[in-house]
Parts: sequence; structure tokens; C-alpha cells
Amino acid sequence: MLTLTENARTAVRTLTERAGLPDETGGLRIAEQDAGGFELALVPEPVPGDDVVAESGARVYVDPRTSLSLSDQRLDVEPAASGSSFTLVPQ
Repeated sequence: MLTLTENARTAVRTLTERAGLPDETGGLRIAEQDAGGFELALVPEPVPGDDVVAESGARVYVDPRTSLSLSDQRLDVEPAASGSSFTLVPQ
């Protein structure tokens, strides 16, 4: 199952808080695109069937189709000059 680094947990908590999402259910949702790549979106709650990765107050919802692709990955955040970006690295 997808895991989160401390940097990713902090970023997800900060983003959901700034977006005004519900404390109990707001999170980041990851879904695989038909054309390749992943779509990340801040959402108020998971879509039925989503896998839930909840660590230290951060919630990431993973589309069921995407869950298999990310099962051996770790979500991280890398700082960049134009802002931070989420990355996936093998566990």
C-alpha cells in the first residue's frame, strides 16, 4: 500500500487546511489518468471504493484502479524554486 513521508504528511495537512476542507474527511485524492500519469486533487471526502491512507492527520485517497500501481510506492514532496511538488519513489 502507498505510504507517506513526513514531508508528504505535512504538505497534505497544510494543503487541506488552507483549502478549508473538513478536518475529519478532507484529503488528497490520486487517480491514474487514461493517457498516463496521475491526477492529484484536494477533495472533501473519498469517493466510494477509494483506498484510504491516513497517517498523522493526513489523508490520501487512492482510486481503486490506481491503488495497484502505487502499492509499492512512497509519496514524498520535493522543494523546488517554483514551489514544492509531489513525487513517487519506490518503498
